[in-house]
Amino acid sequence: MDKNFYNEASAKKLGWEPSWFGEKYYDDKLVRAIKKWQRQHDIPADGLCGPTTFRRLWTERQSKIDSYKPSECQYSNYVVYNGDFFPIEWEKFVLWSEKGGMQTRTGNYYDYSGRPQRKIRYFVNHWDVCLNSKSCQGVLDRRGASVHFLIDNDGTIYQTMDMQHAAWHAGSSRTNRPSVGVEISNAYYPKYQNWYVKHGFGERPLVEDAWVHGSKLEPFLGFYPEQIEALKALWKAVHKATGIPYETPLNQFDKTSTKYEQGVAYGDFEGFVSHYHVSKRKIDCAGLDIKTLLEEAEHGIKFLDWKKKE
Repeated sequence: MDKNFYNEASAKKLGWEPSWFGEKYYDDKLVRAIKKWQRQHDIPADGLCGPTTFRRLWTERQSKIDSYKPSECQYSNYVVYNGDFFPIEWEKFVLWSEKGGMQTRTGNYYDYSGRPQRKIRYFVNHWDVCLNSKSCQGVLDRRGASVHFLIDNDGTIYQTMDMQHAAWHAGSSRTNRPSVGVEISNAYYPKYQNWYVKHGFGERPLVEDAWVHGSKLEPFLGFYPEQIEALKALWKAVHKATGIPYETPLNQFDKTSTKYEQGVAYGDFEGFVSHYHVSKRKIDCAGLDIKTLLEEAEHGIKFLDWKKKE
C-alpha cells in the first residue's frame, strides 16, 4: 500500500491536514509522525490516518481547540469548522474551550465527529428572548437544544461547538442538518428595557413597524448596533469558511422576505435566513433587514442605526 497516497486521500475525505501532525506534506515524514502519535495514544502504529485515528485526533483537538489556533497570522480570532480555523474580523470572540467560553452539552446535537466534512447550505438567525447569552445557553442545555453561536449584549460572540456538528436549533432534522445557527441575545419584550439600562447596556432600539407572516407585530426591543456589527462579522467569517452565498429570500419588491419560505425549509435555498423563514410558528428575527446587512458585510460598510433604516 502506498501510505502517502492513502493519507492524502483520507485527508481529502475526512477533512484533516498534515499540520495536525506537525508536518507540511503527504510524505514519509508524515507517516512517521502519524506512527508516533498513534503510539502515544495506544493505537496500532501503521502510519495511516484512517477513521479510528482521525476520530481520536479530532476529539482531542476539540477538547482544547484554542491551543491549535494559528500562531503566525494577522488575525487573533477564528471560527472553527471541522477542526480547521477561519479568521473572523471581530475582537470579542470566545471559543468553547477558552476561558469564559460556553460549550454545548454532548448529546444535544447531531455528532459528525470523524465523518466527511458536513455540507452547510444556510445560516439561521434567532433571537433568544433571554437577558444574556449565559442565560440562553442554560435554557438550551435544559431543553436539550443547541446552537453554534451566541451573540451577547456587548457584541461578544461565543462559538459553542464545531460547525462540523449539526445543532438542534431550527426545528427538525431537515432544517438542522444542513444549517448553522446563531442566537442573538434580546429579551424582546419592552418591559425589560429598564433591566438593560440598569445593568449598563443602555436602551435598546424599539422596533415599531415589523411584519412577519402577513401580520404586524406589537412594538418590541431590537438589537444593539454592536450586536449587528458582530453579526455581520460572523456572517462574513462563516461565508468564507463554508461557502454559504451572500443571499437571502426576497419578496416581490426585492426586499428581505417577511414570510415563511418553503424552499428554505425543504433545502432548495442557500444563504442567510431568519428563523421565521423555515417555520410558520416563529417570528424571529422579524425586522432584521438581512439583504441590506449582507451587502454591508460583503462590502465592509459599517452599520449605523438599524432602528432608523428603511
